[in-house]
Amino acid sequence: MTPLQQIGCALPIVQAPMAGVQDSGLAIAVGLAGGLGSLPAAMLELAALEHELQTLDRHLGRRYNLNFFAHAPNPPTPERETAWQQLLSSYYAEYGCAPPSGSPSGQRQPFSDPHAVLVERYRPAVVSFHFGLPAGDLLRRVKDCGAQVWSSATTVEEARWLEQRGVDAIIAQGLEAGGHRGMFLSERLDDQLGSFALLPQIVDAVRIPVIAAGGIVGPAEVRAAMALGACAIQAGTVYLCSDEAGTSALHRAALQSPVARHTALTNLFSGRPARGIINRLMREHGPLQPAAPAFPHASAALAPLRAAAEAAGKDDFTPLWCGQHARCPARPATEITRWLAGLEEETEV
Repeated sequence: MTPLQQIGCALPIVQAPMAGVQDSGLAIAVGLAGGLGSLPAAMLELAALEHELQTLDRHLGRRYNLNFFAHAPNPPTPERETAWQQLLSSYYAEYGCAPPSGSPSGQRQPFSDPHAVLVERYRPAVVSFHFGLPAGDLLRRVKDCGAQVWSSATTVEEARWLEQRGVDAIIAQGLEAGGHRGMFLSERLDDQLGSFALLPQIVDAVRIPVIAAGGIVGPAEVRAAMALGACAIQAGTVYLCSDEAGTSALHRAALQSPVARHTALTNLFSGRPARGIINRLMREHGPLQPAAPAFPHASAALAPLRAAAEAAGKDDFTPLWCGQHARCPARPATEITRWLAGLEEETEV
């Protein structure tokens, strides 16, 4: 029995947690269709997170995936923040705004004791992590709640590391995936592999179930991943234009235009490599910029620029997260989920 079957999911489809573009509504729609909906928690204040958990509990019981980041916090470095703001100074002048004052806040928090308290209270069926795993005592508290623990691996070495620490399933995140790379043992991007090269290597290297992620935007890719040994797939980009997603109008327009064919890994928006559609900031400063502050502090200096540009209808400073294959149907998430599983005919884009 697969990890999803163990918790009552009829379909081998996991909706990827996508911070900033979704709430519990998308997770509920996917869950009601028979897949596993996910809620990203890293950017939610505790009160907001508890509200979402209450909503999930009413609609799905425990049958959802609660996702957290597990990065080691990086204290801001004033000198680096100042240099970053200076690099952006011409944009502040162009848009008539000022850089933020005070200590930067990246709004992305790692799993901590208050999060563990909520996990203990609501007991989700799955708790997943990005960027490794939390400290051993926190991880034990999650396991003691009866939750399956999943985490992302971008290399065989990461997969083995996770297996040794007792995770129940590994999410094999291929290079095609949109959003942040889950890499945590190394910062070497040349170690990163595409989904259908990475997946069979991880399946061969570990004895626990493997979930395929990255570039899976249709039933053909789902079938291919399952044939290569995946017990399920995780899809994100394909849900970005769904009715239940909170994706902004600017982001949706980019996803459904020719520019979505051109994505790159960039550290400009957060300080960590993440895949998104190439926009002005990426073109003019290169997608990977050594001057960008460490994760998650790069985003603070961009906040006033992003707000000003978006008010003018421009996505110059907006992170347009997207996988390498931007297939984004503007349909209900329930239909997309069933289509991915091969239960409905082709979804129109």
